[in-house]
Amino acid sequence: MATFNKRGYKAPKEKDEKGVNTNVADIEQINIDEKDSATAKAFDTLDQTANRAEDFAAKNSKAIIGFLTVVALATVSYLMYQKFIAEPNQEEAANELFVAQQNFQKAVDDVTGTKSDSLYNLVLKGSEGKFGVVKIADEYSGTDAGNLANYYAGIAYLNTKKYAEAITSLEKFSSDDIMLSTLAKGAIGDAYAQQNKQKEALEFYIKAADANKNDFTRPRFLLKAGKTALALGNKADALKYFTDIKDNYEATPEGQGIDALIGLAQ
Repeated sequence: MATFNKRGYKAPKEKDEKGVNTNVADIEQINIDEKDSATAKAFDTLDQTANRAEDFAAKNSKAIIGFLTVVALATVSYLMYQKFIAEPNQEEAANELFVAQQNFQKAVDDVTGTKSDSLYNLVLKGSEGKFGVVKIADEYSGTDAGNLANYYAGIAYLNTKKYAEAITSLEKFSSDDIMLSTLAKGAIGDAYAQQNKQKEALEFYIKAADANKNDFTRPRFLLKAGKTALALGNKADALKYFTDIKDNYEATPEGQGIDALIGLAQ
């Protein structure tokens, strides 16, 4: 049977689980009020934080300005140093090194060896009005050319039988060029070997052999390490180095005649 609401009739409020009358509009209003309250609290917190920051800045303004000034001055000083000191020094050092590099290459290319000593001395001491590598390494120690001058000095000293000086110069040299750094380690080994310091020589030959596992430097320094170990009476180590050449680098010049050396180490 159909039913009709009387005029002025209001639907009763829904009751919750506890029997308390509730109204959807009331609930929505409560939720809105709670959101407004949370938002207000959030803004109050932000205001308090901002006020604290402003107070800190006001109380420490001199210190902050001083710090920023120091940073700015340091940045400007660094840029000025790079532009007006470091870069000109790099260029000047490279110009000084050019003649020494030419003499070094001539000494290396002198297969007869008749002029190599005098050429290496020119490398060390200088010529044509230009510094030698010893002075370049000292005067321009913070430059790439000054660093490279240590390598040239070390090799020149080694070839003129000044072995202690060679070690000193080569130990000052550092490079990201793996080939040059490997050759420098091997040259230190040669300098120790020439002084009959076989243990120290072996240490650097092994470092050089392990630094770059290519077909040029590794077999070369493995062979030197093997011969040095053999001279020290370390046959087991010598056999290991010779066998490495036999197994992995037999086609290289060092691989020729390696069987005889393996026989001596066995």
